[in-house]
Amino acid sequence: MASRKTTVPLLLVLLSLLLEFLIVKAVIIHPHDGYLNKACIEGERKALLEFKHGLEDPSGWLSSWVSADCCKWRGVDCNIQTRNVVKVDLRNRDYLYSKGLGGEISDSLLHLKYLSYLDLSSNDFQGIRIPNFLGSFERLRYLNLSNAKFGGTIPPHLGNLSQLRYLDLNGGYSYYKLTIGIYNLNWLSSLPLLKYLDLGNANLNKATTNWMQPVNMLPSLLELHLSSCEISDFSHYSDPNPFVNLTSLQVIDLSYNNFNTTLPSWLFNITTLRDLYLHHGAIRGPIPHVNLQSLGNLGTLDLSYNGIASEGIELVNGLSICCNNSLEELYLGYNRLSGELPDSLGNFNNLRSLDLSYNSFDGPFPNSIQHLTNLESLYLSRNSLSGPIPVGIGNMRRMKRLDLSLNLMNGTIPNSISQLRELTELNLDWNSWEGVIFEIHFSNLSKLEYFSLHLSPKTKKQSLRFHVRPEWIPPFNLKYIYISNCDVSPKFPSWLKTQKRLESIVLENVGVSDTIPEWLWKLDINFLVLSRNQLFGKLPNTISFRSSEVLVDLSFNRLVGLLPLWFNVTWLFLGNNLFSGTIPLEIGELTNLKVLDVCGNLLNGIIPTSISKIKYLSVINLSNNHLSGKIPKNWNNLHQLYAIDLSKNKLSGGIPDWICSISSRTQLTLGDNNLIGELFSSLQNCTQLYSLDLGNNKFSGEMPKWIGERMPSLQRLRLRGNMLSGDIPEQLCSLSDLHILDLALNNFSGAIPQCLGNLTALTSMTLLDIENDDDKTYAWYSDHMDLVVKGQDMGFESILQIVKLIDLSSNNLWGEIPEGITNLLTLGTLNLSRNHLTGKIPQTIGGMQGLETLDLSCNYLSGSIPPSMSLITSLNHLNLSHNLLSGPIPSTNQFSTFNDPSIYEANLGLCGIPLSTNCSTPNDQNHEDDQDDEADRYMTWFFISMGLGFPVGFWAVCGSLALNKSWRHAYFRFIDETIDWLHVFIIVNMVPLKRKIERVKFHG
Repeated sequence: MASRKTTVPLLLVLLSLLLEFLIVKAVIIHPHDGYLNKACIEGERKALLEFKHGLEDPSGWLSSWVSADCCKWRGVDCNIQTRNVVKVDLRNRDYLYSKGLGGEISDSLLHLKYLSYLDLSSNDFQGIRIPNFLGSFERLRYLNLSNAKFGGTIPPHLGNLSQLRYLDLNGGYSYYKLTIGIYNLNWLSSLPLLKYLDLGNANLNKATTNWMQPVNMLPSLLELHLSSCEISDFSHYSDPNPFVNLTSLQVIDLSYNNFNTTLPSWLFNITTLRDLYLHHGAIRGPIPHVNLQSLGNLGTLDLSYNGIASEGIELVNGLSICCNNSLEELYLGYNRLSGELPDSLGNFNNLRSLDLSYNSFDGPFPNSIQHLTNLESLYLSRNSLSGPIPVGIGNMRRMKRLDLSLNLMNGTIPNSISQLRELTELNLDWNSWEGVIFEIHFSNLSKLEYFSLHLSPKTKKQSLRFHVRPEWIPPFNLKYIYISNCDVSPKFPSWLKTQKRLESIVLENVGVSDTIPEWLWKLDINFLVLSRNQLFGKLPNTISFRSSEVLVDLSFNRLVGLLPLWFNVTWLFLGNNLFSGTIPLEIGELTNLKVLDVCGNLLNGIIPTSISKIKYLSVINLSNNHLSGKIPKNWNNLHQLYAIDLSKNKLSGGIPDWICSISSRTQLTLGDNNLIGELFSSLQNCTQLYSLDLGNNKFSGEMPKWIGERMPSLQRLRLRGNMLSGDIPEQLCSLSDLHILDLALNNFSGAIPQCLGNLTALTSMTLLDIENDDDKTYAWYSDHMDLVVKGQDMGFESILQIVKLIDLSSNNLWGEIPEGITNLLTLGTLNLSRNHLTGKIPQTIGGMQGLETLDLSCNYLSGSIPPSMSLITSLNHLNLSHNLLSGPIPSTNQFSTFNDPSIYEANLGLCGIPLSTNCSTPNDQNHEDDQDDEADRYMTWFFISMGLGFPVGFWAVCGSLALNKSWRHAYFRFIDETIDWLHVFIIVNMVPLKRKIERVKFHG
């Protein structure tokens, strides 16, 4: 993107100051002999030494401050005639790599009576206040204290600097905890000669005076910079026609504030305005209906990152009339603009940079933009533009940067793109291109450095292919190449060998079926992605990359052999290949590693304990191998490890204490092993976990209540296939982000918690962010989980964030289905099968509009199928078999598609399609109802008679035995003889029965 610095106005300010200094120093050209050997003023030399004494100088910048002539010291300039110090410039120009000066600022500087220039910017004064005495320099014209990490309040004493032309007090980066503030701005009005003012990153929110009032009293002001000042509104100047005295102002920067209002009309009345920066300002429409003719000198307008909608188009149309010759940079990205791109864009004759990215523009690429022959940067990414790139794009001969990514464009890429001879960056990602790319497309792009062509995953890979000769030598010398999801070549592209400046290579899913050439490892690259091809062969065991941080992704290929040891690789992805053998014991020597992903291979043996030496490791993924043994117990030093995936191996033993030795773990995946024991209390320290998978192991005991209390960020919980027992704790209901709960195949008992309907993540819609799939925003760990959906085991990865599931199947749960569970409007899968649930299906279940899978089979549910279930139009998998349901099966909406009778089997009371049992007609039903009523009356009298008959019969028999001794003896003798006879009968008949059973088994 083109530089947004206001170079022209700033140059005017600096030139005016430079002229004044040249006049003072004019004698340098013809100095008098008497001045050649004259040293600096001794009193000023002592003042500078005292100033140095109070400073901290870790880099030794002031090491030259020892000689007799202070005019020769670094950063000190003197008047060549009087030898008075007039300039002290201690700006830290190496601030990215050096801390700079610190300490205290001595008031000995006051002895520099002729000081007119003071620059202490980009140093580190660690939050000390700006000294009040700096307001005592009567001749000071230039004062720069920006980015020097001063704190406290800006002193109003600076208002005494009546000769000041340039004042920069920018507080620097907002991450610094000691911010600078202003409570009184009235002192600014005492600086009538001020031309440049920067109070950026200073808190003006508590200022007693609105910022505009004192600024309006600076008639000479050329540049005003108030970015990140926590300014909240323009309320004090809401008058549509206020008096604005800024007759010279050329640059206004009010970015990174929170106005949350519309643009004030007075901004459009400043006739001298050249550059206006209002990005990140929470500005919304409408745009004032004012005469834009006053903005005839406007060269830069930045309104990006705001909330401007259709009114922005009106502004563009207006500016295309008044500023068609002056406007050079227009930034409207990250707003809410929609509709087709306006044709008026073609009227800006001198436009050099145009950014309309991240809006909602649709329609074709407008022909009017092709008329912008001076355009150098065009950013149209993340819109909904459609259609092909127009052939006329070749007319934009000065184009340097072109970004059309993340749109709905299609068609072939025109050959005329080769006419953009100045092009350095070309980004065509995430569209639906088709056709063939030939050498001619690049024939004149000798300056191309960045080329990106990630095809949309919705497009067939074969729709776009490259056709270049193996011996082709491109005219360009790329630094970055990103290509994915299209057909490049079955052989590894040999033309890449000619690209000597390559730093990043991405050739993902491009159909390469070849070995990796040796010359590739000799390139000075720091980002190499060759995943999802058919690469085969072995990798070199040792490689020396020159860069200190290197990413290598060779996953999803057919590479074989042992794991390599590449000592200066930082991010290593070798998953889903055919690597075999053990993990090298020396892997702990790869101390640069931050990500180690070797999942989905044929690795065996134990997990080396030496991994504990890789202290910067943040992700380890050893899943889906044949590793055995126990999880190492000595990884306590891995303090940056946030994602652990050891699933789908043959690991045994328990969970070691170090797993949650620090709270920063976010993903713990140990499922599908042979781990045993209870869920240890040590897991309580994993307070930041959002994914916990311990499924298909042999954990036992009760499910800890603290999972719902100590893990507030938990989104996915998979404990299926263990031996957990007890109740499902109600504390789970407090997990507001939980959207996957899989407790199937355990021994849980009790009732389903009524509060499950409070899981708020299952009541709102979650959208899939396609940017997470963009390879350039690399995911160090792709979370995955195996779930049972629609009756099948399915693996989820890229869409896991939008999967919403509750699976409590195959437990010992009893009671009724909670009514509150029907509040989960966006729940996609609900499986309560194979339990002991009773009662009826909730009548309000029809409100679960997101439900796609519902399995209530193998329970004791009774009653009818609620008619509201037919309202769940997304339902496509249903199983109600083996219950006690009765009545007619609904026949509307989705139920008309459920033609498999097995989903209703073993419900003897159900009738209707697709069952063979027809439902009764209304007359038959009335007759049956009468018969049922009659039967109910007989049953009522039957139970009354039984209730009275039992006590009468009991006491008639037992009472007689109790009163008559001879009857009692006779009765018990009869019982004993009967038992003896039964015993003999069983013994006699069991022997031939056993022989018969054995013959049947033998012949079977």
